[in-house]
Amino acid sequence: MLRKFITNIQKKSLKERFLLFIGILFFMLYFVLGLIVIFMKNFPIRMPMNYRIAFGILLIVYAFIRCVRIINDNKE
Repeated sequence: MLRKFITNIQKKSLKERFLLFIGILFFMLYFVLGLIVIFMKNFPIRMPMNYRIAFGILLIVYAFIRCVRIINDNKE
């Protein structure tokens, strides 16, 4: 499975590999940003805690949607 994934990445052009890297980078960015919004004690924007949790969960869900899109695009 992992060998097939690596071979598939090596077949891609430089542009496709770069876009894959950017996609993975933004997946991690949205995921970490969602965790920061939820768990940071001194959040710089004044928001009620329930809105912060909802916004953080929304960011994490969006990160996983991006992850699924990356996986589906990489199967080709």
